[in-house]
Amino acid sequence: MVFGKILKGLRKTREKLGSGLSRLFGGGRKLDEDLLEELEEVLYTADLGITGTEIVEKIQTAWKKKEIKETEEVLPFLRKLLLDALEGSSGRLTRAKEGPTVLLVAGVNGSGKTTSIAKLAKWLKDQNKRVLLCAADTFRAAAVEQLTLWADRIGVDIVKQGTGADPAAVAFDAADAALARKVDFLIVDTAGRLHTQKNLMRELEKIIRVIQKRIPEAPHETLLVLDATTGQNALRQAAEFGKVAPITGLILAKLDGTARGGAIFGIRKELEIPVKFVGLGEGLEDLEVFEPASFVDGVLEGLA
Repeated sequence: MVFGKILKGLRKTREKLGSGLSRLFGGGRKLDEDLLEELEEVLYTADLGITGTEIVEKIQTAWKKKEIKETEEVLPFLRKLLLDALEGSSGRLTRAKEGPTVLLVAGVNGSGKTTSIAKLAKWLKDQNKRVLLCAADTFRAAAVEQLTLWADRIGVDIVKQGTGADPAAVAFDAADAALARKVDFLIVDTAGRLHTQKNLMRELEKIIRVIQKRIPEAPHETLLVLDATTGQNALRQAAEFGKVAPITGLILAKLDGTARGGAIFGIRKELEIPVKFVGLGEGLEDLEVFEPASFVDGVLEGLA
């Protein structure tokens, strides 16, 4: 992750967390129960949730065992615990052994799904990969239009049909096209409707089934886009989608627009799904591979 970009993208989260931590550790206070209780409150306001509580309990245990004795020892210890909490959370995209790699992308409307797909397509194209988009979110007219505009802007092909078309039919055409054009990646945009879970389940199953007729191992990744500004609500969204389809990775969008970036710790704890990318701005280039160390250091910059 480009460190300057992550620093900028995490500004709001850092300000929220940093102001609280500076208040705790900047005045020469002694390490005691009161300080640890306030630390838990600071972590909670940054949306770390139960992870924040568990981290403070570990710090408290280390203090009682005299593994840490002074206030200035807490921040380095906190950094280590935050890194431990994200262990195994990053991950590279799974690639097909041969032929097109199929990335199925889901996410509720408004999560930043369409924009994230565009950023992902741009990221792949910048690595000289041949990318094809599939507009299988056919029930929302704006989704097809938006994805078409992005495809034109990035300079990648798109397979689409009219609004209301059968998403599986679009996906089948896209799989055919991906093979014929020998693309490296096929990115399939799917509908994001949680309120009709059974219909969504059937739709996703049908999309996967028809793609597998042409590309048997597909999808190689099923990525869920979450809106970071919703904090712990993003965790609930991920849990609901997990009931519908096996999610292999997360894209955390709009991280730059929130002070609630700490929700990533709760997502990791509850779901054990790797965060593969984070969205750090509105530009096409503002998508970065998630790296736990860069994330933690970006949050604690100037403190630990």
